[in-house]
Amino acid sequence: MVARHKMSTVKFSKIRVLETGYNTAALNMAIDEALIENIGEVPVLRIYGWRPAAVSIGYFQSIREEVDLEKCSKIGVDVVRRLTGGGAVLHEFELTYSFITKQYPQNIMDSYRWICEAIVISINRLGFDASFVPLNDIAVKGKKVSGSAQTRRKGVLLQHGTLLLGVDVDKMFCILRVPSEKLKDKIIKDVKERVTSLAGTTFDDMASSLKTSFATKFNAKLVDDTVSTEEISRARWLAERKYSSKEWNLRR
Repeated sequence: MVARHKMSTVKFSKIRVLETGYNTAALNMAIDEALIENIGEVPVLRIYGWRPAAVSIGYFQSIREEVDLEKCSKIGVDVVRRLTGGGAVLHEFELTYSFITKQYPQNIMDSYRWICEAIVISINRLGFDASFVPLNDIAVKGKKVSGSAQTRRKGVLLQHGTLLLGVDVDKMFCILRVPSEKLKDKIIKDVKERVTSLAGTTFDDMASSLKTSFATKFNAKLVDDTVSTEEISRARWLAERKYSSKEWNLRR
């Protein structure tokens, strides 16, 4: 364990970078888990997108309470349960990142801030004025543009999160259930006032800035890599047997 006060100065000699492109929801979550299982001393920064669009729900949520499964099926939106906590998220116009490491602050707040600082730097390099909003959000001019979630397993930290390049709140609430239909319009209005996107930013621009910022923040050499044969084999198994299964997705 590294002392909390020293974590802001922790540097990595290398960061392994995986740009895995657009994948289904099940395979995206499966790749993250395979990387957790295979992580060595070199941390991994993974950059990816979702195709088709997908809803991911937090590990502790009830999928039936959070998502209109029939509507998702009708309009071709994937649904998957994450390893991490937090709320339901529609993944469509965004870049998603994962950062996986064995060395990290043990305090949850510190660990979010530690990683999110690199995300803030990457957004600001593109001309925005972003800031970290505890516990796990990043905002521009008071509006959320990024949210993250974590899990810890056997001494390994996974943090993954979204960077909104666009946002369709009406579509989001077309497939997410709300506590009260009577209040739906008010809820949608409130979200539109609280959430925005990094408009005008392309996926490739964001990816490039993200890599540069992680290298700068951790004083690390970036090692561009591909998912290994063993990792993708394990991920495909997990995608089919776990993340596509009713036993996993409907467990709550």
